[in-house]
Amino acid sequence: MRFEPEAEEEFEAACGLLVDRLVRWAGEQTLPVDGFTAETALDYRHRATADGRLGLWESRHVEELLLSWLPQQVTELPGEERADASGTLRTLLRYLHATQLADPRGPALEDSLAAVDATAGRYPAAMADRTRWGMAKFWAMTAAEQGVDVLDGAALQRFAERAQRGEAVYDEQVLDAIMERRLTGNTLSGVARAEPQLPVVLPPDGELRRRAETSAILAQLRGLAEWAGRDGRAVTAAGRLRMADARELVDVLDTGDKVDGVRSSADLPQLGLLLEWAKKARLVRVVKGRLYAVAKARPVLSDPLQLWLRAFDACFELRQALIGARSGWHVESMLFDVYEDILEDVLNTLYSLPYPMPWPRLRDSVHLAYRARFRLDGGSDLRHRMWFEHADRDLRTVLDLLDDLGAIERGRGMADPVFLDVDLSDTGPELPADMPPELAELLGVAGAATDPAARERADARREELTTGPVELIHLTELGTRAVRRRLMAAGRDAPLVGELAQAPAAGLLGVLADDYDPDSARTELAGWITARGVREAALRQLTDAVRTMAFRTRAQAMLDVLLAALPDGEGERLLRTLRRDTQLAPLALNALAQRELLSPGDMTDAEHLLVLAENLLQLVELAGGSGSAEEALRAQGPQARDAVAAALDSAHPERAGLDELRQLAARVPGTHGARPGIARKARRPSGKSVRKRRR
Repeated sequence: MRFEPEAEEEFEAACGLLVDRLVRWAGEQTLPVDGFTAETALDYRHRATADGRLGLWESRHVEELLLSWLPQQVTELPGEERADASGTLRTLLRYLHATQLADPRGPALEDSLAAVDATAGRYPAAMADRTRWGMAKFWAMTAAEQGVDVLDGAALQRFAERAQRGEAVYDEQVLDAIMERRLTGNTLSGVARAEPQLPVVLPPDGELRRRAETSAILAQLRGLAEWAGRDGRAVTAAGRLRMADARELVDVLDTGDKVDGVRSSADLPQLGLLLEWAKKARLVRVVKGRLYAVAKARPVLSDPLQLWLRAFDACFELRQALIGARSGWHVESMLFDVYEDILEDVLNTLYSLPYPMPWPRLRDSVHLAYRARFRLDGGSDLRHRMWFEHADRDLRTVLDLLDDLGAIERGRGMADPVFLDVDLSDTGPELPADMPPELAELLGVAGAATDPAARERADARREELTTGPVELIHLTELGTRAVRRRLMAAGRDAPLVGELAQAPAAGLLGVLADDYDPDSARTELAGWITARGVREAALRQLTDAVRTMAFRTRAQAMLDVLLAALPDGEGERLLRTLRRDTQLAPLALNALAQRELLSPGDMTDAEHLLVLAENLLQLVELAGGSGSAEEALRAQGPQARDAVAAALDSAHPERAGLDELRQLAARVPGTHGARPGIARKARRPSGKSVRKRRR
């Protein structure tokens, strides 16, 4: 239920299969569905969201699909009947839950349906709003409205040529609005898939609250708010503390600023940073010449964890106070211009890492980001080195702040081997021809960087990581909690070990198969079983979930992850028990064979037939929709006929799947029930609209 962006063929196959099954199910349930709209909805979750989870639909996804993605992507030609997009989405959501494909971490079905109901009324206006259209849709609709048959490629090409010559009439204001939206990035087409994060383990909030209470920064922020109070304290016309008050606060809050000879509170950097921090955290504010504590912040001030999280979020707004130029004699570093993005990248990089990040690796990855974002002129290496060193000093200032807050911890030690350079010297022609020298240098690719100085720097970095202890950086559990909250707010997947404890068995196994590494899967499964008390009953729930999964490939994946996550030896014992289970025997035999726990000679003839039938059913599923499945069966060649015939004679329990296989084989020349030599005509999967999507 999730595919990497580059796995286009796999996604298309899964999407085709899912839509075919959905259309069939909707017909049985007499529910409204349009195959093309359902396909477009899955396309949206795969291509236009940060997480790509096909089975998770929050209210924001519903709104984006109906009010942005469909208006941008779907072209409705004049006179064409509009599909029931809201009804199709409701049916899709019901189907995902009915077939146990819905992500258990998402909202309940009733909540998702309520989100559709709340948005459906705005959908017609959104589709009619031309400024929401994509560029391809704009020109297709403009051509159609002028009588051009847009399904005729030659006619559409002639119209495009007239438009390029300025001979076609079009709405310039609408085109300008569409162009502006594209240039400002205000379009779903530009959303990039985020890197997946490993599951993390966190203590309960009560323990995190206790740790937050020990933060000296929190004590200072709370003390500043209490000092300002309801009545407020007078500030200067420039909004600064009066010097007498500043001296008092330096002592009260123990900021460490030197006050001797200082004539302005602006020259007390630590106090100034703390005051700005409290303002950005919405704990204090300046109103009519006085500094007041924010009344609505009182509940936050009394909750150490919420106060800590608010202080953490405020770090992203402290650019000027932290690394801004102090006077006209100074300039900001490269970090200043990209502060929020770099801070986000650094924290996301540290998040869920199983080993502390060595400073040289973190520094070099940030340097690569600078090179990607700034046009470094042809100046000398010395000049560039000065720029990078300036940015490095500022980055260390930011890390100091995070360290003081308790979001990160720093120490010294040897870098884990996972961070050492990978020797790619033997990859030769497999290296991308256009790999930037800086990237090759950062990766330590031997011979990839043609600049001798660059190779020298790469060698120096390798030596830096291997010859002695280096600074090591990692997120604390408080920092992990805070970063996870931001990741989830941005729509990214950030698994938390333990969050599936109350999930249904099918949802648990599905998420473990899609998102979890083996170690985290074992921990999550153990917690899930413990939460149910009786181990045998819990295992029955899990195997029953595999038994009732309608998709053979997903059922196999669920069984595989269950076996891998069980303690040593228990998985094999379970498999050998399931070998005698009428329903699960085909999957169990497959798993035994893949793990080399059962040789072909150890199987009975009946078991051989079960495995053959199972593999054919999974092959057809992996191919996707009906048309693609026929292609996959045909690709097996003449031997497919005998294989299909044998599978149909097996005792495989999936009789509906075998019936579908029989019907499929009848349409493919050379297989069981088909007439050789008669070529089939290309056809669209049943239930899908013949409307074409244009981008």
